[in-house]
Amino acid sequence: MNRSTAVALATAAIVAPGIALAPAASAGSAPADDTLHLQAHLSPVPFSKVTGSGTATVTLKGDQATVTLKARGLLAGAPHAQHFHIAAKGQCPPASAARTVNGMKSVFTTDGAPFYGAIGTSLTTSGDTGPGSGLAIDRFPVGSKIDYHRTITLSAEAAKSLREGTGVVVVHGIDVNGNGKYDDVLGPSDLDPKLPAEATNPALCGSLSTSAQGAVKGGMGGSHAEGGSTLAATTGAGLLAAAAGAFYLRRRMHRTG
Repeated sequence: MNRSTAVALATAAIVAPGIALAPAASAGSAPADDTLHLQAHLSPVPFSKVTGSGTATVTLKGDQATVTLKARGLLAGAPHAQHFHIAAKGQCPPASAARTVNGMKSVFTTDGAPFYGAIGTSLTTSGDTGPGSGLAIDRFPVGSKIDYHRTITLSAEAAKSLREGTGVVVVHGIDVNGNGKYDDVLGPSDLDPKLPAEATNPALCGSLSTSAQGAVKGGMGGSHAEGGSTLAATTGAGLLAAAAGAFYLRRRMHRTG
């Protein structure tokens, strides 16, 4: 094998895997004026005693976010604050974040802050949506079911967090002792001592991630399956290209040998 043939083979071996394994663009790489579709699957926060679940989709264009949030299995007849938490790890709190109060474990809102961050946007039903409306109980959905849809303007910080993949949807309000109301079984709220902790502790949580047209799959399995199919197709194309290159070089070597 001459030197030029060896160099060509080495180049094919390097380039083909590079094509096959090139990652898709992340949310953080999208320009601020591009339309970004995000989704979250909402699951119960550890020790919340919530048995429900939910989904959220966000279509973000500049600083305009169209939000759809559906949830079930919450405390009936009670208001449920809901927010975009931002600029931290973009994660929901684990069981290890819980504290023990009156012999019961519970994740308080500030316990989850190192994971999901501070309130960036209040998903109110009307009026202001800034962090200052984080406890505007009279402007949040009420009841065991939430069917929320609203287009809102995000702050620059909140929009940046969602684009960078650190936005988290959190729905608050739990009933750990199962008596059908918010009471002081866990003491006062860590956000406002005038409120019981049950009213503000996180109930459902989900990290926002990129999606195709905001379609929420059942859990994250659909996303992984789609990603796997894309990778398999790309890898197959890379291998075909490498095989074609090798065949061409073999024919050239045979002719010049």
